[in-house]
Amino acid sequence: MIHSSKRIMVTGGAGFLGSHLCEKLLEDGHDVLCVDNFFTGSRRNVAPLMGDPNFELMRHDVTFPLYVEVDEIYNLACPASPIHYQFDPVQTTKTSVHGAINMLGLAKRVRAKIFQASTSEVYGDPTEHPQREEYWGNVNPIGFRSCYDEGKRCAETLFFDYHRQHHLRIKVARIFNTYGPRMHPNDGRVVSNFIVQALRGEEISIYGDGSQSRAFCYVDDMIDGFVRMMDTPDSVTGPVNLGNPSEFTIRELAERVIELTGSSSKISYKPLPHDDPRQRCPDISKARELLDWRPVTALNEGLLKTINYFENQLSGTIESPSLSFA
Repeated sequence: MIHSSKRIMVTGGAGFLGSHLCEKLLEDGHDVLCVDNFFTGSRRNVAPLMGDPNFELMRHDVTFPLYVEVDEIYNLACPASPIHYQFDPVQTTKTSVHGAINMLGLAKRVRAKIFQASTSEVYGDPTEHPQREEYWGNVNPIGFRSCYDEGKRCAETLFFDYHRQHHLRIKVARIFNTYGPRMHPNDGRVVSNFIVQALRGEEISIYGDGSQSRAFCYVDDMIDGFVRMMDTPDSVTGPVNLGNPSEFTIRELAERVIELTGSSSKISYKPLPHDDPRQRCPDISKARELLDWRPVTALNEGLLKTINYFENQLSGTIESPSLSFA
């Protein structure tokens, strides 16, 4: 797809999703400003892009205002795994809420189109399955995960109020479980945990009985959804679910990782963490209709690419994962 060249800012651009998005935007011929405070992002993720004259890296925390000239903004800045966002829950909420206010203010000043990376966590522990965008969610406002869940819900509120009050061009996508190369090996997410444990021959830690289900989307498919969402007409604001509607139990995922790695690891079962949802699966009807989008990477194919990445990364410097969240 050929795009006219734009100057595009990606907050959280050195993170897992952000670095893949920066790479894609550069491939499409845009100038990319990558903004990150490196709390969970890494310069290593964007090191291959540093020699590109159309790429710029800026260290900045989005909880403080930023004054730059850009045509589009992808707001991805926020720690996205429970281990990271529960480390400093107050700062997590500030990143979602103050960060949204600052980025929306910037978009208003420079008349930029702005994309919000929201999350399936806005649905909480859902009573509706699969989750449609019209579902308002079942969220605990005072739990251990609330800093992330409610921060993202408030950010969505701000985006739509700026749209209604200031006629801002907004795009809101709700991201479901995504995996692939450049995942943080120690972020507590279930795919990275299982792969690292399997490659080391350690016990695969399942929290709960393993019957809780998730839908896993490969990173390339997710980034394609981001770009398609940003390129929709201004009348399309979202929210739009982006994720893989093919559902697997956590136990099935563990067994598949063991098989694909050829590991001798055994599965162990531990107590389920607070507020961990039993089911999480998107209804992607809107994404199919509005974006002509659906995931195309099969789970085995994506897992093999991710396993290969972690095999290359494992050099004795990665600590063993301690918690495993979906």
